[in-house]
Amino acid sequence: MIRFENRAAFAAALAALPEPDGAALEAARARQAVLTKPLGSLGRLEDIAVFMAGWQRRERPRAERIRAVIFAGNHGVAARGVSAYPPEVTVQMVANFEAGGAAINALTGACGAELAVVPLDLHRPTGDITREPAMSEAECLAALNAGAAAVAADSDLCFVGEMGIGNTTPAAALAAQVFGGEAAEWVGRGTGLDDAGLVRKAEAVAAALALHGADCTDAFETLRRLGGREIAAMAGAVLAARHLRVPVLLDGFIACAAMAPLLADNGAFLGHCLAAHCSAEAGHVRLLERFGLDPLLHLGMRLGEGSGAAVAAQIVRSALAAHDDMATFAEAAVAGAGPVEA
Repeated sequence: MIRFENRAAFAAALAALPEPDGAALEAARARQAVLTKPLGSLGRLEDIAVFMAGWQRRERPRAERIRAVIFAGNHGVAARGVSAYPPEVTVQMVANFEAGGAAINALTGACGAELAVVPLDLHRPTGDITREPAMSEAECLAALNAGAAAVAADSDLCFVGEMGIGNTTPAAALAAQVFGGEAAEWVGRGTGLDDAGLVRKAEAVAAALALHGADCTDAFETLRRLGGREIAAMAGAVLAARHLRVPVLLDGFIACAAMAPLLADNGAFLGHCLAAHCSAEAGHVRLLERFGLDPLLHLGMRLGEGSGAAVAAQIVRSALAAHDDMATFAEAAVAGAGPVEA
């Protein structure tokens, strides 16, 4: 299990990232070249299979064990009217997850993923980021470690999601802090905010940036000041996954915003990640552009919970099924055939 003993250990883990296995990448590419199809005819499915091979360090990767983890946290900034729902909904939705009644329960069941739900001090909202840091150093480190502990080393693929009323506000603050731009460019309607609520949300993000921006000197401090427990947990989980060589499907705006401070500190951080989908949140489009990631799906989703990643997991499974189950030209005894560009 990966654990960050202190913020220096977190920074060291972020600085020293494992790379994919070159021999496995070459072996997977060689297999793609002799399968009974024109080379390139399965498009991105071929790229996905090779990507997975590199991180799993095997020519024929698999997706038998998919791990999904939903982190939940509450936010002090929610008291500023930045969400269409009250903070009590976070606790209620966690109960719904645990009872099996949420969208993510249905979607993880459909893609064959094992689902874990990790509530993080729901009775204690984070600090209001317009007035104080979201977390103390100890609280941020605890959240990062809660995320890291949730990643199983024997997973073939993992994805993380979140639940936290008001959490698109700290997500927008993180994105704006890392990539710049006005607060209004990063905020969206989230769960269905009206025009007045959208103005309050932009004002809250602008106030948080003005208060904390100069002190956001590294990934840890940015997450601590502007993030939230479930946001830091997602960051810790994806960093742990990198060290365990577990490939990751990135979900929507909030999950991606959690990655932004880490990417700012190490531009290679997202090398083990695929963008599952592009959500209906305008900020997510901008984040993916800055990440340089092309999402697998555009379905207009904006639920969170890891729901987009759960749907995209089925595409990964299809890619690996084709890579593993297809015959080669030699096996199929296809006369005169060979790898030809589509």
